[in-house]
Amino acid sequence: MLKSSYPIVWNLESIFQGGGKSSQFSDHINRLEVFVQDLEFCVKSFTTSLEKNEVNKVIHIVEKIGNIRLNLSQANSFITCLLAQNPADQDAAILRGKVAQKEARFEKELSKVKKLLTNTKEDIWRFILKNKELRIYKFILSEWRENADKNLSEEEVNLISDLMVDGYHAWGHFYNDLVSSINVTIKINGKEKNLSVGQAINLRSHHNEGVRKEAHYVLESIWKEKEELFAKIINHITGFRIQVNNKRGVQSALEDPLKKNRMKEETLNTMWTVISKYKQPFSNYLKRKAEMLGTPNMKAYNFWAPSTKSNQEISFENATTLIIEHFSQFGTELESFARQAFSEGWIEAEDRPNKSAVPFCAGFPLTSESRVFMTFNGTFLNVLTLVHELGHAFHNHAMKSVNELNKRYPLSIAETASTFSEMIIFDAAMKNANSKEEKLFILDEKLKRSVMNFMNIHSRFLFEQRFYEERSKGVVSSERLNRLMEESINEAYDNSLEQPSIYSWIWTPHYYITQSPFYNFPYTFGYLFALGIYAKAKEKGKEFEQDYINLLRDSGSMTVEDLVLKHLGEDITSEAFWEQGMKLCVRDAEEFIKLTSSLTIE
Repeated sequence: MLKSSYPIVWNLESIFQGGGKSSQFSDHINRLEVFVQDLEFCVKSFTTSLEKNEVNKVIHIVEKIGNIRLNLSQANSFITCLLAQNPADQDAAILRGKVAQKEARFEKELSKVKKLLTNTKEDIWRFILKNKELRIYKFILSEWRENADKNLSEEEVNLISDLMVDGYHAWGHFYNDLVSSINVTIKINGKEKNLSVGQAINLRSHHNEGVRKEAHYVLESIWKEKEELFAKIINHITGFRIQVNNKRGVQSALEDPLKKNRMKEETLNTMWTVISKYKQPFSNYLKRKAEMLGTPNMKAYNFWAPSTKSNQEISFENATTLIIEHFSQFGTELESFARQAFSEGWIEAEDRPNKSAVPFCAGFPLTSESRVFMTFNGTFLNVLTLVHELGHAFHNHAMKSVNELNKRYPLSIAETASTFSEMIIFDAAMKNANSKEEKLFILDEKLKRSVMNFMNIHSRFLFEQRFYEERSKGVVSSERLNRLMEESINEAYDNSLEQPSIYSWIWTPHYYITQSPFYNFPYTFGYLFALGIYAKAKEKGKEFEQDYINLLRDSGSMTVEDLVLKHLGEDITSEAFWEQGMKLCVRDAEEFIKLTSSLTIE
């Protein structure tokens, strides 16, 4: 394979020169201040509802909102990149605070605009939407109007917002601080090591079963010791949310999450129905892998164990060549995009100390660019991480011509392009694998993703749904939380997981994210949705690329049901759509069983 000479360290100077001390970025923040002040002035000029003669004012205020969002996105992405490459960058930390203040003021004015739309009479609203300049914003403006808090006054909205800072959100911050403060001692290679919770959880993929098992039970003992404290936190967070929802007239815990993800409950229920129907092949995979490890059933601490050893080392140069080569087999635009990202220094992949451990993709909408952050140390999993984040960047690329208000797609769609890109490389890797062991390593990685989405995340969804029901009647004890978690895991895994962590409700941070309840089902939706699209791509070949780009381009301006109907001609409230992607995963499970008929894991 030919080597390339692409940079392994990203270029941020082309966006704002000077890093945290950038005078260009200071000018950008000053412009943001002017834009926010202008918006505050314009909002004051409106009364409590709109009239027909105010159409031009609406056009102007919508344009101002879009412009501020563009500039905020550019600023936040730059600061995120600065802090990722150097978490100790104090200049960047100060800048983050300055931008956060302006963002808070912007969000406050935006909530006033949404309330204004809600108060507008229906006939006037229809008249306003007929304007040709506002027609392209019809979906997002209607969403603002429909989702605004109709039952709350502006004073009540502001009061709840203020209470959330030191109440609701503070509990979420307290949870994060508490988990971060916990250290555990685990013996590795004969030596005791003092580890953070995150480091201990990462040992679940250690090659030594003794280390995996010890890490699992040491953590379980910590959670048991502190379960009463964590029970108070989760009860306070959920209790506050239920009270606010009651005040707003929200009856169902799923109402807001479904609105945010722009999907019908019928769609969600259909997806879970299909997943439940096809769980047996994944239970078979778990049982087979357990047998390879010398146990009759899969123990929770062995799930992440590598099925085979992969000794393949891949240089960054070879990884970029491989990615471009296989992207080109899907379509010319994806290929040329990848070349641009690599050649123009959009990737930060250097393996060096003192950088963040979390990979991400940051979009820069003002300059139609992205930046990908990761650490590349030569493994196939590194290649998958790089491809995953490039998928997010390609989604940004597909939407570069879209106006800012229509760029924001829901979490349910956010993993579409990243998962799709992974599937391209997974398929290529399987075709190029030189041995049965290499094929098994790749299949196992694919199947871990399937089990996480179809079983683990399903258990999270079931737990949260049942916890909400019980919390609405009163405080739920730690003992009951453990029982709910155990029942949810057993149901979601179809009783194919032994010794699961009944304390998953403690160490799964998604339950404590105060901005987004039910931060679980969108991942499974995005995963299976991307697989359904990938099934179409395999069917149609390169001619599918433009359909795919068009789908991504529209992902911020319609419901998921309308998006699929428009671009794929399919109804995602029917089981047939979901079964397309599911069958690809089932085929992986069957192939794994076939290839492992005579193997054991050493």
